[in-house]
Formats: sequence, structure tokens, C-alpha cells
Amino acid sequence: MSEVKRVLVAMSGGVDSSVAAALLREAGHDLVGVTLHLWDADGEQQVGRCCAPEDRDDARRTCEHLEIPHYVLDERDAFRKHVVDPFVAEYQAGRTPIPCVDCNRTVKLTHLAEVARRFDATHIATGHYARLERAADGLLRLLRGRDEDKDQSYFLFGLPQPTLERLVFPLGNLTKPEVREAGRRLGVPNADKAESQELCFVPDGRIGDFISRQGNQPQSGAIVDSAGTVLGRHEGVANFTRGQRRGLGLGGGGTRYVLRIVPDTAEVVVGNESQLYARELSATDAHWVAGRPIEPFHGEVRIRYRHRGAQADVTPRGDGFEVRFDEPQRAITPGQAAVVYRGDEVMGGGFIA
Repeated sequence: MSEVKRVLVAMSGGVDSSVAAALLREAGHDLVGVTLHLWDADGEQQVGRCCAPEDRDDARRTCEHLEIPHYVLDERDAFRKHVVDPFVAEYQAGRTPIPCVDCNRTVKLTHLAEVARRFDATHIATGHYARLERAADGLLRLLRGRDEDKDQSYFLFGLPQPTLERLVFPLGNLTKPEVREAGRRLGVPNADKAESQELCFVPDGRIGDFISRQGNQPQSGAIVDSAGTVLGRHEGVANFTRGQRRGLGLGGGGTRYVLRIVPDTAEVVVGNESQLYARELSATDAHWVAGRPIEPFHGEVRIRYRHRGAQADVTPRGDGFEVRFDEPQRAITPGQAAVVYRGDEVMGGGFIA
């Protein structure tokens, strides 16, 4: 984006979006800062990134420093409808959702493409560590960010081409240390701000407690082994995810791991770690960034954000795809995203069935 453009910058209040704005300002672009008010804390819960009043204040201070206008848009109803309510429903169904994917493709980026028109902005910029590249067929390809430890392309596979056409990722070719150094050089007020590692609306990481606060009765039940022998009781299936070993409350018998959750009976099935490994998965609700592949192909599949990816055969099928890994993978978890890569390119992704 070499020519001067009017760019709407999604300002979360974190260092990444602040530096993205500062870099675009330095390049001479006309900017509008927009912060989405997504969630309010309830009870004594401490809020996290994207939701706290101090984050909105940090976004405002950055915009004041850059001498650009700043607006806060109330998107709490949309965030609850498209992100929080499905998140709760998935956990109650014994699955482990990944809300950042839904947030990006509904409340945040795709929605901001509409908001940008109100401000006569031609582009939308974010602090994501990802890259875009136009291919010979004219379509945009979504690529990993240069910083392997911070790459966020995994969360963006669901974005349609019209949204990608308007996106700018100023940090895609930078590492996190380079981003912080750029922030200091440009005088960004929050250049050294700490990062949050939890979901923005569940910053304490206690999913079961959060779901209870939303007015949902915990689904208590039995903890059983693979043969159905009852080993103990639990206070809610939302407290568990596949591969978990802590917090089971079982004494003796060696270390056990959650193998699966049976929502109909609220049973949590546990067993040995070796039972967690599998070579195949099916994914549904697939989105292909540059169009659905016609033939099966070999690529790399990531089954969770921190998964480094593993080589696999990928077969598109109906509205989803099937994966057979070259080597067994640990804890393939229903509800998580399976994202398919070829090299640095995100081919597409879906949700593990």
C-alpha cells in the first residue's frame, strides 16, 4: 500500500494495534482509530484485553499521540450473539471452541469492512501477525506472519476475499521485539505494555465459572474409564477439554487424561496418554481462502493455535474436509480449528467434528 490511503485502524489498546497505527501514520496515511467495546466484566471478575476500560483509554492515548481521531463503537450485543453464546453452547455440548475465529470473521474484521465505509476509509488495518500476497490469478493469498511465535494466520482462515481486499497487516513482516522497538522509536505510549494470554472475556481462564455466571446450570456427572467404570464425579463438563490431566480430582491409579466428553450423559472419559493419539480427523464448516480445492492434496495441518503443524493428506468433502496425518497427533479436540497450510500459505480451515 504505497499510495496515500484513508485507513481505519482497529485499536484494541494493545501494543500491536498501536504500533500498526504508528507505522501507517509514519508512512503518511490518513487514519481513523476505532475501538470496539465488546464486553463488560461481571461480578468481581477482572477484565482482559479488548474489553477493559483501561484498554480503551490506551487506544485513545495512542490516537491522541498520533493526532488522529478515535471512536469507540458499542458492539456488545453482536459479540454476545456471535461469540459468547456459541462459546457457551459449544462447551455445554462437550466441545472446546475457539472464539477468536468467530470474532474475527463476524464482529471484528468483516464487520469493520462495513464500518470503514462510514468513515470513507478504503482499507482496514489491524495488529495481526499475518501477511497478504496477490497471486497470478488475481486473488489474495493469506500467509503466515514472519514471526513464527506470534503468527496469527490460524485465526483468520474464515475471512472472505472481499474482506481480505480491504485489510492491511503492517506487522506481518516484523517480529515482536521489532514491533516493540518501533513503538519506542515512534513514541507509542503503550510500547512496553504486557500481553494477555487468556481469552479477553475469560481472563482468569476459569471457563466453568464463566459459564455459570451466564446463568447456565453446570452439567455435573461421572468420571469414568474406557470400560465405563466410575472413578469419581465432576461438577460440570465445561471444566474439561480433551488431553487435560489437571483438576480431575482422582486419587491413585496413575496419571489420567481426558479422552472425550459425552454431553448426553455428562460423562468425562479418562485414560492413558497413549489413547490420546490419532491419525485422522473430519472438519466441518470449511472455508477455503482462494477457492475450494478440487483434488486431495498433501499439506500441513494445525489442530490448535500453539500446534506447530503436521504433514497430512487433505481430502475436501462436502462442506468440510478429511485429514490423515503422516504421524499420529495428540489430543485432536472437537470444536478446535483445523487450519490447512501449503508452506506459508493458508489454504483454508474448518472445525474439528
